Amino acid sequence: MGNFGIWVLTICLIFQSGFGFYLPGSYPLKHVVGNYLSVKVNSLTSIDTEMPFSYYSLPFCKPVEGVKDSAENLGELLMGDRIENSPYRFKMHTNETEIFLCQTNKLSSDDFKLLTKRIDEMYQVNLILDNLPAIRYTRKEGFMLRWTGYPIGVKIKDVYYVFNHLKFKVLVHKYEETNVARVMGTGDAVEGFPSVGNKGSDVPGYMVVGFEVIPCSVMHNGDLVKNLKMYEKYPSPIKCEPTTVSMPIKEGEPIVFTYEVTFEESDIKWPSRWDAYLKMEGAKVHWFSILNSLMVITFLAGIVLVIFLRTVRRDLTRYEELDKEAQALVNEELSGWKLVVGDVFRAPSNPALLCVMVGDGVQILGMAIVTILFAALGFMSPASRGTLITGMLFSYMILGIAAGYVAVRLWRTIGFGDHKGWVSVAWKAACFFPGIAFFILTILNFLLWGSHSTGAIPFSLFVILLLLWFCISVPLTLVGGYFGAKAPHIEYPVRTNQIPREIPAQKYPSWLLVLGAGTLPFGTLFIELFFIMSSIWMGRVYYVFGFLFIVLVLLVVVCAEVSLVLTYMHLCVEDWKWWWKSFFASGSVAIYIFLYSINYLIFDLKSLSGPVSATLYLGYSLFMVLTIMFATGTVGFLSSFWFVHYLFSSVKLD
Repeated sequence: MGNFGIWVLTICLIFQSGFGFYLPGSYPLKHVVGNYLSVKVNSLTSIDTEMPFSYYSLPFCKPVEGVKDSAENLGELLMGDRIENSPYRFKMHTNETEIFLCQTNKLSSDDFKLLTKRIDEMYQVNLILDNLPAIRYTRKEGFMLRWTGYPIGVKIKDVYYVFNHLKFKVLVHKYEETNVARVMGTGDAVEGFPSVGNKGSDVPGYMVVGFEVIPCSVMHNGDLVKNLKMYEKYPSPIKCEPTTVSMPIKEGEPIVFTYEVTFEESDIKWPSRWDAYLKMEGAKVHWFSILNSLMVITFLAGIVLVIFLRTVRRDLTRYEELDKEAQALVNEELSGWKLVVGDVFRAPSNPALLCVMVGDGVQILGMAIVTILFAALGFMSPASRGTLITGMLFSYMILGIAAGYVAVRLWRTIGFGDHKGWVSVAWKAACFFPGIAFFILTILNFLLWGSHSTGAIPFSLFVILLLLWFCISVPLTLVGGYFGAKAPHIEYPVRTNQIPREIPAQKYPSWLLVLGAGTLPFGTLFIELFFIMSSIWMGRVYYVFGFLFIVLVLLVVVCAEVSLVLTYMHLCVEDWKWWWKSFFASGSVAIYIFLYSINYLIFDLKSLSGPVSATLYLGYSLFMVLTIMFATGTVGFLSSFWFVHYLFSSVKLD
């Protein structure tokens, strides 16, 4: 039954990855005909620089009531999103054309330089209506391409043109009120009553299910708009031709902005409105990635099976069948892993660091599993901006308890049950990985601050993150350490000799094998890695978390198998220093991911401009790689520890 349940869950995850469904935590809004709809603006973004900037850093029209920030969560701020109100507004189900927005002041030298620079850097404007980003369709070689947002302008033959007229299309669906009791009332007085026959429900209402934009560059007559106010009709017809541009940017001249909007009734139901953004491209590629991973796993599983059944089992059976006299003879002729019985559990070099890294690795792996599983089930949808980052942050903090427990219990096991120093180990586990993360992100943040980017974390948020670290994560890690100190340490099945055994000279350096082992986990991951990198750096929406969860499970299995096989190979050549090697055997996948990141920078992000952008990219890549090394290394170490313990507890050697 257990296996059946796992298969059902897997199928559900894949199904939900590919098809739209009602995303938890987001509900339809009913807009009555004639009601005003407000468009919001997010940060300007570019795949050329990877640095977001505020929309109002450029000379665009501002709302009459002034610029106001929308409520933002922790994840949105960390991602560099700055959502603000905009002057664009529509009347529900009312088509309007030639709406005058504003005429900017005459462009100063600084404004002109900044605007042309942002056009050169391929910056996009990101508009949002009813939580839906504006989508733009372009046709190329017979294919329809989808883009979120639209470019600020375009450069043709050394002349810069700005897109100053926007043609909006809002897709709406008739509001379908469910025939269930609605809860209404204020304070404690709550009354439930059926919605059928209620007068309020007779008013026709619509839900926004799509938001499309076509940007145009139109030459306006500045004299015609001198006396016009915002939202009044432009005096002459505006012809929006997306294939032609006619509004050049000139220093010392103003820019006139206008827009038009049409409403169109659509068959798209509200729960499926995100389908246009989440269409899973390359499903066959994802399946190929999984089949590729399964082949690697099967190959490794075969090797592990051979080790267990043919070698280990055969050796153990032989030992059990021999009488004491014969065993004494065999002891003289021992070879392979049996020779290191008195050294195999000898404490490694830097045991505290190993314990801390394994503890932090358990915390990171737990965070990845929890976050990806919840995202696959739809609880962290792109409709709720920033929830993925926020969820990762909070699950990481809560799992501090696991980091402390594992680190301290492993410390006590290495020290043969000694309680001494467990508080220090728990403290280090609480501060080691977060300290590295803070160091890298602070340096990158100074670069963003220097560039006046909205991607820079505000100082107030820095203080909040520090408080979360020291007020929640650190205490929980210490609590976990306390439980680890109270839990019984793992007893070693064999005694350790006082004098360490000399390791014979090897034909090849053992670290070469350890570094090479990372290629197998990388082989299971690299196809999915391309989609993740494209999502992060190319601004594409990544929502195939069902596939990602399967890839994560496969990665864990491969890491465990690789490390186990390598540990056995080292023991067979009488190399008893397996502790760190088992960690880096699977952790070395991080090296290949970093090399892949550099390859991606050179060949896929060719347009990335400037040393600041490249430094940001490499900095974030280094942070990602360290995170993966901790998680994969931990899987490898724990599987090897279990294997060595099992191996030597199954045979009695005096």
